[in-house]
Amino acid sequence: MKNRSFAGSDKVFADVARGALRAVVRGAAAAVFAFGSASAFAWSGHGTAYTSRGVYNGARYGSCGGGSCSHAGSVVGPYGGFASNTGTVTRTAPGQFSNSGTATGRYGNSVQHSGDTSCAGGSCSHTGTLTGPDGKSATTSSDVTRTAPGQYSSSGSITGSNGNTVNHSASTNCAGSTCARSGTVTGPDNNSVYHSGTATRVAPGVVTTSASVTGTQGNTVSTSGTVVTGGVVVAGGTTTTGATVVVAPKPVVAAPPPVVVPPPVVYAAPKPVVVTPPPAYVPPPVVYVPPPPPPAVYVAPRPVYVAPAPRPAVWVPGHWVGRVWVPAHWA
Repeated sequence: MKNRSFAGSDKVFADVARGALRAVVRGAAAAVFAFGSASAFAWSGHGTAYTSRGVYNGARYGSCGGGSCSHAGSVVGPYGGFASNTGTVTRTAPGQFSNSGTATGRYGNSVQHSGDTSCAGGSCSHTGTLTGPDGKSATTSSDVTRTAPGQYSSSGSITGSNGNTVNHSASTNCAGSTCARSGTVTGPDNNSVYHSGTATRVAPGVVTTSASVTGTQGNTVSTSGTVVTGGVVVAGGTTTTGATVVVAPKPVVAAPPPVVVPPPVVYAAPKPVVVTPPPAYVPPPVVYVPPPPPPAVYVAPRPVYVAPAPRPAVWVPGHWVGRVWVPAHWA
Protein backbone atom coordinates (compact mmCIF):
# COMPACT_ATOMS: atom_id res chain seq x y z
CA MET A 1 0.00 0.00 0.00
CA LYS A 2 1.21 3.46 -0.78
CA ASN A 3 1.79 5.98 1.99
CA ARG A 4 -1.02 8.45 1.41
CA SER A 5 -3.13 10.86 3.44
CA PHE A 6 -6.76 10.04 4.05
CA ALA A 7 -7.74 13.71 4.11
CA GLY A 8 -10.59 14.15 1.63
CA SER A 9 -10.21 10.59 0.41
CA ASP A 10 -13.87 9.77 -0.04
CA LYS A 11 -13.04 7.06 -2.55
CA VAL A 12 -10.64 5.24 -0.22
CA PHE A 13 -13.11 5.26 2.65
CA ALA A 14 -15.91 4.23 0.31
CA ASP A 15 -13.81 1.23 -0.72
CA VAL A 16 -13.42 0.31 2.95
CA ALA A 17 -17.15 0.68 3.52
CA ARG A 18 -17.93 -1.49 0.52
CA GLY A 19 -15.56 -4.04 1.99
CA ALA A 20 -17.70 -4.04 5.12
CA LEU A 21 -20.72 -4.89 2.95
CA ARG A 22 -18.87 -7.84 1.47
CA ALA A 23 -18.08 -8.98 5.00
CA VAL A 24 -21.82 -9.28 5.61
CA VAL A 25 -22.09 -11.98 2.93
CA ARG A 26 -19.14 -13.88 4.35
CA GLY A 27 -20.71 -13.57 7.79
CA ALA A 28 -23.87 -15.21 6.47
CA ALA A 29 -21.87 -18.22 5.38
CA ALA A 30 -20.28 -18.48 8.81
CA ALA A 31 -23.68 -18.23 10.44
CA VAL A 32 -24.98 -21.12 8.37
CA PHE A 33 -21.99 -23.23 9.44
CA ALA A 34 -22.60 -22.33 13.06
CA PHE A 35 -26.05 -23.89 12.81
CA GLY A 36 -24.33 -27.12 11.71
CA SER A 37 -26.27 -27.32 8.44
CA ALA A 38 -25.03 -30.03 6.09
CA SER A 39 -27.44 -28.99 3.30
CA ALA A 40 -26.31 -27.57 -0.02
CA PHE A 41 -27.69 -24.34 -1.44
CA ALA A 42 -26.80 -21.49 -3.79
CA TRP A 43 -27.65 -17.83 -4.20
CA SER A 44 -27.14 -15.13 -6.80
CA GLY A 45 -27.72 -11.41 -7.06
CA HIS A 46 -27.11 -8.35 -9.19
CA GLY A 47 -27.21 -4.59 -8.78
CA THR A 48 -26.64 -1.26 -10.52
CA ALA A 49 -24.99 1.88 -9.11
CA TYR A 50 -25.66 5.26 -10.75
CA THR A 51 -22.84 7.72 -10.04
CA SER A 52 -21.58 11.02 -11.39
CA ARG A 53 -18.89 9.04 -13.20
CA GLY A 54 -21.34 6.69 -14.91
CA VAL A 55 -23.27 3.48 -14.32
CA TYR A 56 -21.67 0.45 -12.65
CA ASN A 57 -23.22 -3.01 -12.94
CA GLY A 58 -22.38 -5.83 -10.54
CA ALA A 59 -23.29 -9.48 -10.12
CA ARG A 60 -22.46 -12.15 -7.55
CA TYR A 61 -22.96 -15.87 -7.03
CA GLY A 62 -22.35 -18.24 -4.16
CA SER A 63 -22.90 -21.84 -3.16
CA CYS A 64 -22.40 -23.95 -0.04
CA GLY A 65 -21.97 -27.65 0.60
CA GLY A 66 -19.87 -30.07 2.62
CA GLY A 67 -18.79 -27.52 5.23
CA SER A 68 -17.54 -24.98 2.67
CA CYS A 69 -18.99 -21.94 0.88
CA SER A 70 -17.59 -20.31 -2.26
CA HIS A 71 -18.52 -17.00 -3.81
CA ALA A 72 -17.66 -15.02 -6.96
CA GLY A 73 -18.57 -11.49 -7.98
CA SER A 74 -17.69 -8.87 -10.56
CA VAL A 75 -18.29 -5.22 -11.43
CA VAL A 76 -18.23 -3.59 -14.87
CA GLY A 77 -17.72 0.18 -15.12
CA PRO A 78 -19.13 2.64 -17.66
CA TYR A 79 -16.05 2.36 -19.88
CA GLY A 80 -15.76 -1.42 -19.81
CA GLY A 81 -13.39 -1.68 -16.85
CA PHE A 82 -13.78 -5.06 -15.14
CA ALA A 83 -12.99 -6.11 -11.56
CA SER A 84 -13.72 -9.43 -9.87
CA ASN A 85 -13.50 -11.13 -6.47
CA THR A 86 -13.57 -14.84 -5.60
CA GLY A 87 -13.24 -16.60 -2.28
CA THR A 88 -13.98 -19.62 -0.12
CA VAL A 89 -14.95 -20.00 3.56
CA THR A 90 -14.42 -23.41 5.20
CA ARG A 91 -15.56 -24.67 8.61
CA THR A 92 -12.44 -26.28 10.10
CA ALA A 93 -13.91 -27.14 13.54
CA PRO A 94 -16.91 -26.19 15.69
CA GLY A 95 -16.83 -22.40 15.79
CA GLN A 96 -13.66 -22.25 13.66
CA PHE A 97 -13.53 -20.99 10.06
CA SER A 98 -10.86 -20.11 7.52
CA ASN A 99 -11.20 -18.01 4.39
CA SER A 100 -9.11 -17.24 1.32
CA GLY A 101 -9.66 -15.56 -2.02
CA THR A 102 -8.44 -13.26 -4.78
CA ALA A 103 -9.51 -9.76 -5.85
CA THR A 104 -8.51 -8.69 -9.37
CA GLY A 105 -8.62 -5.07 -10.54
CA ARG A 106 -9.40 -3.68 -13.98
CA TYR A 107 -5.70 -3.59 -14.89
CA GLY A 108 -5.23 -7.29 -14.10
CA ASN A 109 -3.38 -6.79 -10.80
CA SER A 110 -4.49 -9.19 -8.07
CA VAL A 111 -4.66 -9.01 -4.27
CA GLN A 112 -4.63 -12.26 -2.28
CA HIS A 113 -6.58 -12.31 0.99
CA SER A 114 -6.85 -14.94 3.72
CA GLY A 115 -7.91 -15.12 7.33
CA ASP A 116 -9.24 -17.11 10.28
CA THR A 117 -12.40 -16.66 12.38
CA SER A 118 -13.12 -18.09 15.82
CA CYS A 119 -16.60 -17.98 17.42
CA ALA A 120 -17.55 -18.80 21.02
CA GLY A 121 -19.98 -17.49 23.62
CA GLY A 122 -21.88 -15.17 21.28
CA SER A 123 -18.72 -13.47 19.96
CA CYS A 124 -16.52 -13.99 16.89
CA SER A 125 -12.97 -12.77 16.31
CA HIS A 126 -11.24 -12.52 12.94
CA THR A 127 -7.67 -11.90 11.76
CA GLY A 128 -6.56 -11.67 8.15
CA THR A 129 -3.85 -10.70 5.70
CA LEU A 130 -3.96 -9.09 2.27
CA THR A 131 -1.00 -9.20 -0.12
CA GLY A 132 -0.76 -6.96 -3.16
CA PRO A 133 0.93 -7.62 -6.52
CA ASP A 134 4.09 -5.89 -5.28
CA GLY A 135 4.40 -8.30 -2.32
CA LYS A 136 3.43 -5.71 0.30
CA SER A 137 0.88 -6.82 2.90
CA ALA A 138 -1.82 -5.34 5.11
CA THR A 139 -3.28 -6.95 8.22
CA THR A 140 -6.83 -6.89 9.59
CA SER A 141 -8.45 -7.76 12.91
CA SER A 142 -12.04 -7.44 14.11
CA ASP A 143 -14.61 -8.67 16.62
CA VAL A 144 -18.38 -9.06 16.42
CA THR A 145 -20.60 -9.67 19.45
CA ARG A 146 -24.27 -10.56 19.84
CA THR A 147 -25.45 -8.01 22.37
CA ALA A 148 -29.15 -9.02 22.39
CA PRO A 149 -31.55 -11.10 20.28
CA GLY A 150 -31.18 -9.73 16.76
CA GLN A 151 -28.59 -7.11 17.78
CA TYR A 152 -24.86 -7.17 17.04
CA SER A 153 -21.91 -4.82 17.41
CA SER A 154 -18.52 -5.00 15.69
CA SER A 155 -15.18 -3.21 15.70
CA GLY A 156 -11.82 -3.70 14.10
CA SER A 157 -8.78 -2.16 12.45
CA ILE A 158 -6.76 -2.39 9.24
CA THR A 159 -3.03 -1.66 9.17
CA GLY A 160 -1.28 -1.08 5.85
CA SER A 161 2.28 -1.88 4.89
CA ASN A 162 3.22 1.76 5.61
CA GLY A 163 1.94 1.50 9.20
CA ASN A 164 -1.19 3.62 8.72
CA THR A 165 -4.23 2.22 10.52
CA VAL A 166 -7.93 2.56 9.70
CA ASN A 167 -10.43 1.77 12.46
CA HIS A 168 -14.04 0.75 11.89
CA SER A 169 -17.06 0.05 14.07
CA ALA A 170 -20.66 -0.89 13.28
CA SER A 171 -23.90 -2.14 14.77
CA THR A 172 -26.68 -4.31 13.32
CA ASN A 173 -30.29 -4.64 14.46
CA CYS A 174 -32.64 -7.31 13.03
CA ALA A 175 -36.39 -7.33 13.70
CA GLY A 176 -39.09 -9.12 11.74
CA SER A 177 -37.92 -9.51 8.14
CA THR A 178 -35.57 -6.49 8.11
CA CYS A 179 -32.01 -5.97 9.31
CA ALA A 180 -30.51 -2.48 9.55
CA ARG A 181 -26.89 -1.58 10.15
CA SER A 182 -24.77 1.55 10.52
CA GLY A 183 -21.09 2.13 11.02
CA THR A 184 -18.11 4.48 10.95
CA VAL A 185 -14.68 4.20 9.33
CA THR A 186 -11.94 6.48 10.69
CA GLY A 187 -8.59 7.06 9.01
CA PRO A 188 -5.18 7.85 10.56
CA ASP A 189 -5.90 11.59 10.23
CA ASN A 190 -9.19 11.18 12.17
CA ASN A 191 -11.35 11.90 9.11
CA SER A 192 -14.38 9.60 9.07
CA VAL A 193 -16.79 8.01 6.63
CA TYR A 194 -20.28 6.92 7.69
CA HIS A 195 -22.17 4.04 6.11
CA SER A 196 -25.61 2.53 6.66
CA GLY A 197 -27.95 0.08 4.97
CA THR A 198 -30.88 -2.29 5.25
CA ALA A 199 -31.79 -5.77 4.03
CA THR A 200 -35.46 -6.80 3.86
CA ARG A 201 -36.97 -10.19 3.01
CA VAL A 202 -39.85 -9.37 0.64
CA ALA A 203 -40.63 -12.95 -0.44
CA PRO A 204 -39.28 -16.44 0.13
CA GLY A 205 -35.78 -16.40 -1.30
CA VAL A 206 -35.88 -12.69 -2.29
CA VAL A 207 -34.08 -9.96 -0.28
CA THR A 208 -33.92 -6.26 -1.19
CA THR A 209 -30.98 -4.15 -0.03
CA SER A 210 -30.17 -0.45 0.23
CA ALA A 211 -27.03 1.34 1.38
CA SER A 212 -25.51 4.80 1.60
CA VAL A 213 -21.99 6.08 2.24
CA THR A 214 -21.17 9.64 3.34
CA GLY A 215 -17.60 10.80 2.80
CA THR A 216 -15.35 13.20 4.67
CA GLN A 217 -16.61 16.15 2.61
CA GLY A 218 -20.28 15.36 3.15
CA ASN A 219 -20.90 13.73 -0.23
CA THR A 220 -23.27 10.76 -0.08
CA VAL A 221 -23.51 7.78 -2.44
CA SER A 222 -26.61 5.56 -2.29
CA THR A 223 -27.13 2.10 -3.79
CA SER A 224 -29.91 -0.50 -3.85
CA GLY A 225 -30.35 -4.01 -5.19
CA THR A 226 -32.05 -7.38 -4.93
CA VAL A 227 -30.62 -10.75 -3.82
CA VAL A 228 -32.33 -13.93 -5.07
CA THR A 229 -31.41 -17.13 -3.23
CA GLY A 230 -31.41 -20.60 -4.72
CA GLY A 231 -32.94 -23.83 -3.38
CA VAL A 232 -31.81 -25.83 -0.35
CA VAL A 233 -31.35 -29.53 -1.17
CA VAL A 234 -32.16 -31.67 1.87
CA ALA A 235 -32.04 -35.42 2.47
CA GLY A 236 -34.76 -37.16 0.50
CA GLY A 237 -34.30 -35.09 -2.64
CA THR A 238 -36.95 -32.40 -2.02
CA THR A 239 -36.22 -28.73 -2.62
CA THR A 240 -37.31 -25.78 -0.49
CA THR A 241 -36.49 -22.07 -0.73
CA GLY A 242 -33.26 -21.02 0.99
CA ALA A 243 -34.73 -18.45 3.34
CA THR A 244 -31.87 -19.02 5.83
CA VAL A 245 -29.70 -16.57 3.87
CA VAL A 246 -31.86 -13.70 5.10
CA VAL A 247 -29.70 -13.55 8.26
CA ALA A 248 -26.83 -12.33 6.07
CA PRO A 249 -26.26 -8.93 7.76
CA LYS A 250 -24.27 -10.52 10.61
CA PRO A 251 -20.78 -9.02 9.89
CA VAL A 252 -18.49 -11.84 11.04
CA VAL A 253 -15.47 -11.13 8.83
CA ALA A 254 -13.60 -7.83 8.97
CA ALA A 255 -13.78 -5.46 6.03
CA PRO A 256 -10.87 -5.65 3.61
CA PRO A 257 -8.50 -2.64 3.72
CA PRO A 258 -8.32 0.03 1.04
CA VAL A 259 -5.66 -1.59 -1.08
CA VAL A 260 -4.55 0.74 -3.85
CA VAL A 261 -3.59 -1.32 -6.88
CA PRO A 262 -1.43 0.75 -9.26
CA PRO A 263 -1.84 0.16 -12.98
CA PRO A 264 0.79 -2.09 -14.48
CA VAL A 265 3.67 -0.56 -16.40
CA VAL A 266 3.34 -1.51 -20.01
CA TYR A 267 6.51 -1.65 -22.04
CA ALA A 268 5.86 -1.37 -25.75
CA ALA A 269 8.26 -3.48 -27.77
CA PRO A 270 9.85 -1.61 -30.71
CA LYS A 271 8.32 -2.40 -34.02
CA PRO A 272 10.53 -4.59 -36.22
CA VAL A 273 12.13 -2.69 -39.05
CA VAL A 274 11.88 -4.55 -42.35
CA VAL A 275 14.53 -3.53 -44.84
CA THR A 276 13.49 -4.36 -48.37
CA PRO A 277 16.51 -5.42 -50.44
CA PRO A 278 17.02 -3.48 -53.66
CA PRO A 279 15.78 -5.23 -56.79
CA ALA A 280 18.31 -7.32 -58.67
CA TYR A 281 20.03 -5.42 -61.45
CA VAL A 282 18.80 -6.47 -64.84
CA PRO A 283 20.84 -4.95 -67.70
CA PRO A 284 18.71 -3.46 -70.43
CA PRO A 285 18.44 -5.58 -73.57
CA VAL A 286 20.85 -4.75 -76.35
CA VAL A 287 18.94 -3.62 -79.38
CA TYR A 288 20.94 -3.54 -82.54
CA VAL A 289 19.67 -1.03 -85.06
CA PRO A 290 21.21 -1.51 -88.48
CA PRO A 291 22.27 1.69 -90.28
CA PRO A 292 19.81 2.97 -92.82
CA PRO A 293 20.43 1.95 -96.47
CA PRO A 294 22.17 4.49 -98.67
CA PRO A 295 19.78 6.78 -100.45
CA ALA A 296 18.90 5.79 -103.94
CA VAL A 297 20.45 8.08 -106.53
CA TYR A 298 18.40 8.70 -109.57
CA VAL A 299 20.34 9.31 -112.77
CA ALA A 300 18.33 10.73 -115.57
CA PRO A 301 18.68 8.81 -118.80
CA ARG A 302 20.79 10.31 -121.45
CA PRO A 303 19.38 10.95 -124.81
CA VAL A 304 20.87 7.92 -126.45
CA TYR A 305 21.92 5.71 -123.52
CA VAL A 306 19.35 4.23 -121.18
CA ALA A 307 20.89 3.32 -117.85
CA PRO A 308 19.72 0.05 -116.34
CA ALA A 309 17.62 0.16 -113.15
CA PRO A 310 19.76 0.27 -110.05
CA ARG A 311 20.15 -2.96 -108.22
CA PRO A 312 18.49 -2.93 -104.80
CA ALA A 313 20.88 -2.68 -101.89
CA VAL A 314 21.28 -5.85 -99.77
CA TRP A 315 22.46 -5.80 -96.16
CA VAL A 316 25.18 -8.34 -95.63
CA PRO A 317 25.88 -9.20 -91.98
CA GLY A 318 29.44 -9.51 -90.71
CA HIS A 319 31.05 -12.84 -91.64
CA TRP A 320 34.36 -14.64 -91.98
CA VAL A 321 35.98 -15.25 -95.30
CA GLY A 322 38.63 -17.76 -94.53
CA ARG A 323 40.58 -16.05 -91.72
CA VAL A 324 39.48 -12.58 -92.70
CA TRP A 325 36.53 -10.94 -90.91
CA VAL A 326 34.30 -8.93 -93.16
CA PRO A 327 32.15 -6.44 -91.25
CA ALA A 328 28.50 -6.00 -92.02
CA HIS A 329 27.82 -3.82 -95.09
CA TRP A 330 25.40 -3.01 -97.79
CA ALA A 331 25.94 -4.72 -101.12
